[in-house]
Amino acid sequence: MKRYLALARVSSREQEREGFSLEVQETALARYAAQQGGEIVKLFRIAETATKPDERRTFRELLAYAKKHAAELAGVLFFKVDRAARNLFDYVELERLEAEHRLDVIYVTQPTENTPAGRMMRRTLANMASFYTEQQSLDVRDGLDRRVQSGLFVGKAPYGYRNVRRDGRSLVETQPLEARNVRRIFDLYAYQGHTLDSLSKALTAEGLRYADDMEKFARSKLHTILRDRSYLGELPYKGDWYPGVHEPLIDRSTWDRVQAILGAKVYQAHELVFGSELIRCAECGHPVTGERKTKRTKSGEQVYVYYRCSRYNSAGHTRTRVSESDLERQVLSLFRRIRIDDEQLRDWFRAVIRAKSQDAMRSDEEKIAELNRQLTSARQQQDRLLNLRLLDEIDGSTFAGKSQELRDRIARLGLELEAFDRDRAELAELAEKVFELSQSLESKWFSASAAAKRQLLQIVCLNCTLDGATLDMAIRKPFDVLAEGLSVSLSRGDRI
Repeated sequence: MKRYLALARVSSREQEREGFSLEVQETALARYAAQQGGEIVKLFRIAETATKPDERRTFRELLAYAKKHAAELAGVLFFKVDRAARNLFDYVELERLEAEHRLDVIYVTQPTENTPAGRMMRRTLANMASFYTEQQSLDVRDGLDRRVQSGLFVGKAPYGYRNVRRDGRSLVETQPLEARNVRRIFDLYAYQGHTLDSLSKALTAEGLRYADDMEKFARSKLHTILRDRSYLGELPYKGDWYPGVHEPLIDRSTWDRVQAILGAKVYQAHELVFGSELIRCAECGHPVTGERKTKRTKSGEQVYVYYRCSRYNSAGHTRTRVSESDLERQVLSLFRRIRIDDEQLRDWFRAVIRAKSQDAMRSDEEKIAELNRQLTSARQQQDRLLNLRLLDEIDGSTFAGKSQELRDRIARLGLELEAFDRDRAELAELAEKVFELSQSLESKWFSASAAAKRQLLQIVCLNCTLDGATLDMAIRKPFDVLAEGLSVSLSRGDRI
């Protein structure tokens, strides 16, 4: 009985619907072998779900098997020429199999004689198959380019969105629950002082789940989400980002803040009030770190927190440790100095703040004019760039990169203008709120969390150093004026 090797291949679901399914091909191949008084001893299959590497591996395995068992085989069977080889390189390998190993390559639905005319016919069919494959690849790329230009994703939508099909077209829509999670992730990371690890714990504590089958937000997934520009309303394609038509989940200011934090690697690894490099050692300049000590007492375990220089154990370094309670007493002493008990003095200070705020608003006019000029220039550059692309004077990759730069620049300028406008309207009110905050720092400190206490200290102080057991705090304006003390009798007009 003759022995045959065979390959059945389906490249797409459309081909399967058109009658070229694996089952149809396998039946035809087996029928041919039986008609020739033989059987298929080994059948290779390539389904429509196979990846390109899988297809190449299967084809190489078929060639290797055919060469090794050429003396035992009567031939290699394929359904059609285009089922055997999708490019001319593969077809050449099949011709070499015939010429060098004397093994017939047979296309059961396209029979041809092994003559010059028959070989020319098969080569013509192989050329047509190669042309179809290359043209299809171009059509697909053109289709993807048009899809991107329409603002639509070309692949799977990121977390927070989902792919849907409407009227035969693949679209993207927002998933409400996942979108809420994304907004919360950005909000917590941007404004609540979280690290990626503490962010994951906070989300779990709030009862937010990544998915039904995955309760916890993994650190890697959080980093991917925080870096994904899709949430700004953009979409990725060939390494660049393009404007999309899907709903943005994050505003530009929050996005910029998150990227600044990620870029600066601002990590607060624990919940110690004076930790996370908040204080520097006055002796060597290195960060001050904290440590917890647990002591057993008759009433149970007591936890004490101490702070020391991170180079505490270095040779020649002063070995001083300060308790957290001592540092808190020094901070509270500063807050008490900032507070004004005299009601008349507080009213006068509020009036001065309003006057200074109005002067600052007038000085902002030139800055606003310059920002408007830069914004107009950036928009004109954007228009010129688009015209160059329409005239095919620059390629798509260059256009995408420059377009993204201009979009980011226009967004930043817009935010700066918006901030100026907002500040102009709220400056006086904000200044008064800062003053009111200065008058309630001590009470807020007692009810604040560790992270909130760090924020309060960062609002009041430019920097802090630990000199032995003394906490030296460089105070920001206008808190420095309050800490030094005010006197109406020593002031002149609106000068403090």
